[in-house]
Amino acid sequence: MVLLHDRDLAHAFDDAARTYDLLTALNPGYRADLARSARRLQLPGAGEGAHVLDLGCGTGASTRALLRAAPRARITAVDASAGMLRRARAKRWPSRVRFLHRTAEQVSELAEGPFDAVFAAYLFRNVTDPDSVLASVRSRLRPGGRLAVHEYALSGSAVHRSLWTAVCHGVIIPLGTLSGDRALYRHLWHSVLDFDTAPAFAGRLSRAGFTGVRVAPAAGWQTGVVHTFLAANGALPVAERSR
Repeated sequence: MVLLHDRDLAHAFDDAARTYDLLTALNPGYRADLARSARRLQLPGAGEGAHVLDLGCGTGASTRALLRAAPRARITAVDASAGMLRRARAKRWPSRVRFLHRTAEQVSELAEGPFDAVFAAYLFRNVTDPDSVLASVRSRLRPGGRLAVHEYALSGSAVHRSLWTAVCHGVIIPLGTLSGDRALYRHLWHSVLDFDTAPAFAGRLSRAGFTGVRVAPAAGWQTGVVHTFLAANGALPVAERSR
């Protein structure tokens, strides 16, 4: 199968937007894991005074997770899919949350920033050049700013690779077929198999200049399939290193 990329992938998400929230709600732990990853940014003071970028916000599940983890933060949420953004904007948000139609590659062009933190959920395996996007993210992240990447990245174990394929064939692709979005959910299956393993993506972050890279597995059936990657743009302030 040829993976979807760039404009084709954005269009596929446009079409899938109408059923996306329903399908993700069927995934045990989906929202709880997003919330856990958002909390791992450890923004002090409930995020008061902080400006956070939600990169690849989709229909707003990651934005909601950020808002709960840092209810006083200002959030700029961007996504390449106009259809997903329409779903996100239709929900109720405080005035400090702003949604923009941008690709991940356009981060360096944002007038907003620099950002105190960046949250990217289910994004990096869907971009053509993850190294370029990481460089753009780092350019818009203040010194000492935090990055949390929540992503399908397999542990490297053949067991977890087989588990992922079984879940896709048994649940994800059939549900995608029923919703009329089979191509997108077949893309999901292959994109995870073709993406970095968790150790490889951690190495990619380090090579991009991020420091203090840590990897935390998701809980439940997603252990070894979904990971949170935590890093900083340079050294954290001394008072925050032990957090």
